[in-house]
Amino acid sequence: MDPLTGLLHGLGVVFTFQNLLAAFFGALAGTALGVLPGLGPVAGVAILLPITFTFPPTAGLIMMAGIYYGAQYGGSTTAILVNMPGESSSVVTCIDGYKLTKRGRAGGVLSIVAIGSFIGGTVSVIGVMLFSPALAQLGILFGPAEFFALTAGGLLLLSRISGGSFAAGILPMALGMVLSTVGEEAVTAMNRFTFGFNDLSQGIDLVPLVVGLYGVTEIMFLVERIKSQPLPVPVRLRDMLPTREELRRSWAPFGRGTVVGFIFGLLPGPSATLSSFASYRLEKGVSKHRDEIGEGAIEGVAGPETANNAAATSSMVPLLSLGMPFGAITALMMAAMMVYGVQPGPLLMTDHPEIFWGVIASMLIGNVMLLALNIPMISVWVSLLRIPSHILLTMILLVAVIGSYSVRNSMLDVYVLLFIGLIGYVFRKLDFQLAPLVVGVVLGPLIEKHMREALFMSRGDLLVYISSPIAAGIWILVFLVMVPQIKDSLLRKLFIGRKGIE
Repeated sequence: MDPLTGLLHGLGVVFTFQNLLAAFFGALAGTALGVLPGLGPVAGVAILLPITFTFPPTAGLIMMAGIYYGAQYGGSTTAILVNMPGESSSVVTCIDGYKLTKRGRAGGVLSIVAIGSFIGGTVSVIGVMLFSPALAQLGILFGPAEFFALTAGGLLLLSRISGGSFAAGILPMALGMVLSTVGEEAVTAMNRFTFGFNDLSQGIDLVPLVVGLYGVTEIMFLVERIKSQPLPVPVRLRDMLPTREELRRSWAPFGRGTVVGFIFGLLPGPSATLSSFASYRLEKGVSKHRDEIGEGAIEGVAGPETANNAAATSSMVPLLSLGMPFGAITALMMAAMMVYGVQPGPLLMTDHPEIFWGVIASMLIGNVMLLALNIPMISVWVSLLRIPSHILLTMILLVAVIGSYSVRNSMLDVYVLLFIGLIGYVFRKLDFQLAPLVVGVVLGPLIEKHMREALFMSRGDLLVYISSPIAAGIWILVFLVMVPQIKDSLLRKLFIGRKGIE
């Protein structure tokens, strides 16, 4: 079906009580989790993932999407009020947002953020509606060899684009792929790497893994910072009205941030975070008030906050159209689809149009909900920051444990939750990236499946992986991106080593 017909079909799917409730709860919970410093959208989706499984697939995915873009808005609240970003994409918001708060403009800035988030998210939904069907049509041309190149090559690219050193991305990715092989093998039904434990024959479940890796890890880091967390300034509803000058200066950053965010959302990596930094740098280069940015300019808030919401929305394009999760959130959504028995990718639009178009339409409705929710409820979010941390963190940990256990009623999942949480904490301390580990677990079985299918169809000919123009083109792209980064990393280590010897 064409994009307009698809959108109308999606709106029909969303406008049911259950799906509207899922979108509302997702936006509300996402904003609340974004407001709490350190949790953010990834930990929020991970902790609430078991709850989404109580809904049908469409409602569950609508809720997860709502948590994602809701947290993008919520994270800016703490960045502006207490100079502490609720999640990584709001880091640059601290620079100008908190300076404006100290001038007494907190309410107006929060309103500008709400308007920018609405514009960026809404325009990006239109882009998703137009781009996704075209990509899905391209994806139909893919066979096992092309899908192997896409999944394996995409995993390699994500491990590098997430940031940090070469080892910081590759090691977690490799660990994730190893964990994905634990349990019963799909073709021969033989147990692998169970070490005599029958419970491991079912494999490592995704829910305790992602909840532990993000939720428990974040709780550990929050405990470290409890005493240093400042209290927010009070904001009254009558203070929320922005001035005419603030609105006038925000329209151009709104437009530029939307374009930057949409483009970054289509690329591998932490798109919301990268787009906010790119938008901030763009505003410093082209804004008429560039000299004020960094000292408390509205452009330094309007552009980045619009960009991260646009990126959060457009990141759904590669997930829904190609079955490629280019970030931690979309990896969790893909994991949820697989639990539901739904295979994301080019055939999703044909096989499950209610999910494909329902999620897209829900983002349009969800952005309207966010605008209506967040401006009147700002005093509620400020009050949330005043809950004693020991009470709040205990409740979050309790939800994480109960949610992980309830999926399979297995104590093994609780042990995995705690163990992976500890692993995540150590990895974060050592500056390793966590997203490649999650994507490695999610894509590992798919990589093995496509590799076997291609070998079977080619009767063992290894050249099948580069025989088609699409597969060869993907591997060339991976080579062009990976080799310079590996070379730079090796040269940097060689230089440091020589300097240490001298």
